[in-house]
Amino acid sequence: MTQATRQLFGTDGIRGVAGEFPLTPQSTFAIGRALGHDLLRAKSQARVVIGQDTRESSRWIADRVTAGLNSVGVGVESAGVITTPGVAYLARSRRLAAGVVISASHNPWTDNGIKVFSGDGYKLPDARELAIEQEIFKLLQNPEARPEPETVAATSLPGDASLREAYIHWLAHSVTGDLSKMRVLVDCANGAATAEAPGLFRACGIQATIMHSAPDGKNINEQCGALHPATVATEVAKRKGEFDLGVTFDGDADRALFSDANGNVVNGDAVLLMAGRDMQTRGTLVGNTIVATTMSNMGLEVALKRSGIQMMRANVGDKYVLEDMLKSGATLGGEQSGHILFRDGDATTGDGLLTALRVMEIMTRLKKGLAELVSDLKVFPQTIQNVRVREKVPFKDVPEIQKAIEDAERELDGNGRVVVRYSGTEALARVMVEAESAVKMKSIASGIAEKIRERLGA
Repeated sequence: MTQATRQLFGTDGIRGVAGEFPLTPQSTFAIGRALGHDLLRAKSQARVVIGQDTRESSRWIADRVTAGLNSVGVGVESAGVITTPGVAYLARSRRLAAGVVISASHNPWTDNGIKVFSGDGYKLPDARELAIEQEIFKLLQNPEARPEPETVAATSLPGDASLREAYIHWLAHSVTGDLSKMRVLVDCANGAATAEAPGLFRACGIQATIMHSAPDGKNINEQCGALHPATVATEVAKRKGEFDLGVTFDGDADRALFSDANGNVVNGDAVLLMAGRDMQTRGTLVGNTIVATTMSNMGLEVALKRSGIQMMRANVGDKYVLEDMLKSGATLGGEQSGHILFRDGDATTGDGLLTALRVMEIMTRLKKGLAELVSDLKVFPQTIQNVRVREKVPFKDVPEIQKAIEDAERELDGNGRVVVRYSGTEALARVMVEAESAVKMKSIASGIAEKIRERLGA
């Protein structure tokens, strides 16, 4: 099934404003029940692990999903506050039926979401998500299956610290080489990374200075984290000479962005370039191929080609990158936004903490700074304009918008790219344009964005 067929699940689970549908007390209970039924169809007895980020709504949503799972006989282990990839690791390593994460990643604290991993640590395929959400709607239409919140006993489980420790232990032992000389400034985004990053970096002997690690339920991602990579980069530049690297995570730490020692932001495209070359040298880059997305800059494609590395493009969303990696056998893939998937080990999803360790490994092994490792990445000017929309009508069904896109492609004539898509998690149309000329780039993007605003704007 295509993504458009689903109403609740987007590119990264179910997401919305906490307290509003589909994240009300009733609907989150129904989500737990529907997921439980799905798991029990495959196995007569099932247990899941559930984890959450630091939003003030995460606890009650976790409790309601847990109650829904318990109501159909599915057992639940709580890891408390933990990163999204931490839950994926626990589901796989403990041979559980599934892993559930309560998080809205980089979104504001008022939002939240529910992500599900199968027992093998992979995100659910679209078809399975569709089947689950069809049952959710059926349950919500059945009064007996959606009791009032007060009729469900409190099921809040204390987070089991040993679960987080097992994940940290696995990450620490994935590192080769001595990282003790690395001096790193780490922005935890007041999110889930606060529970693991300090302990992990201590375990690896890294000299880490931690910032934005005092979550209060409402400050997750607030002017910090991967949505604001300039925050850590500015601090690195201000304290020039103190740090070899800046690292910044998003709210659930499934992605990471970086700053070089001079305070320049380094995104996921650059990480793919340096990791791809390193893996190629070590013989672990299967097929000399990496999988990026439609949003990755043309400059990455050009730089990889110079090294004899082919770049494939998947749809936006790390689950779609992973799908194409599994089909092609590729061992490296990722997104410009900082989701990086390493398949030369045991990881099954993007992991910001693992990505940070791998970047430090490469710097240490090659004895080079981050700036030097990505110095030949010449980025085409790129702009992304977001337009809030009232509905997500396929662009090909709106002649004026389709014509604007086709006109732009003709004007670029192969010396740039146009990607127009809907966000998988918000009511936004995203217009991305790359061109050799910044003036042309901005003009083309503005023209397409205006057509979308005229026809579909909220």
